[in-house]
Amino acid sequence: MKRGESGINLLLAVNKPEGMSSHDVVNVVRRSVGERRVGHAGTLDPAATGVLVIGIGQGTRLMGLLTADQKSYVATIRFGFETSTDDAEGDVTRTAALPDWLSQQERARGVLESFVGEQEQVPPAYSAISVNGKRAYARARSGETVTLEARPITVYSAELLSIEHDDAGAPMWNCAFCVSKGTYIRALARDLGSAVGSAAHLSRLCRTASGLVTLRECITLADLEQGGAAYAREHAIDPVRALGLPSRELTSKELQRVQHGGRLSMQEGTLVVGDQLALTSGSRLMGIWKAANGYLAPAVNFPQGIEGIRL
Repeated sequence: MKRGESGINLLLAVNKPEGMSSHDVVNVVRRSVGERRVGHAGTLDPAATGVLVIGIGQGTRLMGLLTADQKSYVATIRFGFETSTDDAEGDVTRTAALPDWLSQQERARGVLESFVGEQEQVPPAYSAISVNGKRAYARARSGETVTLEARPITVYSAELLSIEHDDAGAPMWNCAFCVSKGTYIRALARDLGSAVGSAAHLSRLCRTASGLVTLRECITLADLEQGGAAYAREHAIDPVRALGLPSRELTSKELQRVQHGGRLSMQEGTLVVGDQLALTSGSRLMGIWKAANGYLAPAVNFPQGIEGIRL
């Protein structure tokens, strides 16, 4: 085993604290479990909290496979002004009057309902999108005017949870959103301000689900730091369920074949060419294979196995 490798291979769901970057969380996990191979899926801004899926050891190889086509959030939208970053971290760039009806729940629900569906969204200038080889936020911080092209997104649901008011009496909408991958809730807040004839920005954000992984499955960094690798193993999330794939338990002979990259016969009658299947052995994910013409072919194997399957 190489230096910095603990032999632990799994997925964790961490409730990211406010004020930490996603990379900060990765560093804490590395120290806590004694494993340098740690990565994350689906970046959260430092001001945001909630579900951050972490891969440890060979679990890092699942990061690109956890597509998380849908993500859910609870967000607070504050009306009255826009910011450079579209959230509370930025400088005020525009103020606007507040319509009297912003505190009326029925009208607020109607506005949110109008945002449900497929649409084009202009990402925030302060985002990680690459512009000619340089991150948009880096260009914006250096004083450049960043103009990003609109991208297709889908808002699956937009629900009003409550309306509160800040110290100045400005209304703030507490909302629950379910959106497609690549959707910026900061941009939704900005666009909601325009839709009501005012201005708005994102005041608070918590990711409550990333794909099939929910906030209920998350651990805290404080508990992980105290419990270390043993605690991580105890609270690993099921990789097959997180991937949302059908699975097949391997026989001992099939396991040997998988470990050497040989073909497997197709037993599953519901798979079509290109479909993926998770191959398991006991409580470990051993590989993800694809259906071909009458057989299964390897897409990716995990020689040590990724822990966490719930039997």
